[in-house]
Amino acid sequence: MNDQPAVISPPMPRRTMLAAALAAVVVPLSGCGGAAGEAASVAPRESVTLPASERPSASSQGPEPSVRDLPAPDEAIPKDPKRLADALTRTAGRLRDAIDDWRRTGDPAKGEAPEPVVLLSLYEQRVYRYLARNPTVASRTYGKLPKDMASRARDNVTAIRDLLSLAHPVSGPIKIKVESPEPADALLADFRRAERRFGVEWEVLAAVMLVETKFGRVRSPSYVGAKGPMQFMPGTWKAYGMGGDIDDTGDALLAAANYLHASGAPGDYRRALYAYNHSQAYVDAVLLHARQMKRDIRNYYAYYTWQVYVITPKGERRLTGP
Repeated sequence: MNDQPAVISPPMPRRTMLAAALAAVVVPLSGCGGAAGEAASVAPRESVTLPASERPSASSQGPEPSVRDLPAPDEAIPKDPKRLADALTRTAGRLRDAIDDWRRTGDPAKGEAPEPVVLLSLYEQRVYRYLARNPTVASRTYGKLPKDMASRARDNVTAIRDLLSLAHPVSGPIKIKVESPEPADALLADFRRAERRFGVEWEVLAAVMLVETKFGRVRSPSYVGAKGPMQFMPGTWKAYGMGGDIDDTGDALLAAANYLHASGAPGDYRRALYAYNHSQAYVDAVLLHARQMKRDIRNYYAYYTWQVYVITPKGERRLTGP
């Protein structure tokens, strides 16, 4: 992914993005404008070592999917709940194996996610977004999924639906700058570092970053002027940024943890997240995504590969990814 602005123009063919507002960042961060928090300097970054319980097991690995077996970026999504449940169950299992293989034999601390993870995760994301827009189909699909899979699907679909309820299309061409995110394990190290310093769970910080900028893929300011990978208003950054760079991921995560801690976390995450963004739907979405990452760290790696969508008067369009 290059780091050039994408021009969002009036209706054109599929691969040309249309006039839109980013679903990930369309909600104004009205809560990020409070009083000054802790004043401190920004410490050097640290590496991360996963606990043994979070490391992939070699014995659990299946064969890596071949390119021929992977879903195409625009693979058709079944409309029948039974076929949809089967496709989602199959994709989730293959994605789990692909993530384990990436973490076991690849290097999530460097470079981008491998193609099997990207394509399987994209298909799963597209299914969730379809279900979020079709609640009747979603409710029928949940009943045909295994219990654990149904719980995961319900959390993700509900979170997406909550965020879509806050998104509003805009008309007229705009420019949105997008770029590749930092490596997954480099981000994880930053999340854990912020957690150690301020006591805010890394999964909550990761969920905020997922919702705000899809882990830093979006680099343009929001329409209300929020900036950086954690979408801070300049005044709030001055209060909580601790002298760091608003566009630097590590600095931004420390500032977000600082702000959330000052607003009530970890004692009251709902209060803290509502201060970050004055929307109960936003709070619910963040906590649902965080819950899934707490249940299985693989969900963090799946979310890491979720792509940016734009909302247009004609529907949604994907702005990043294959």
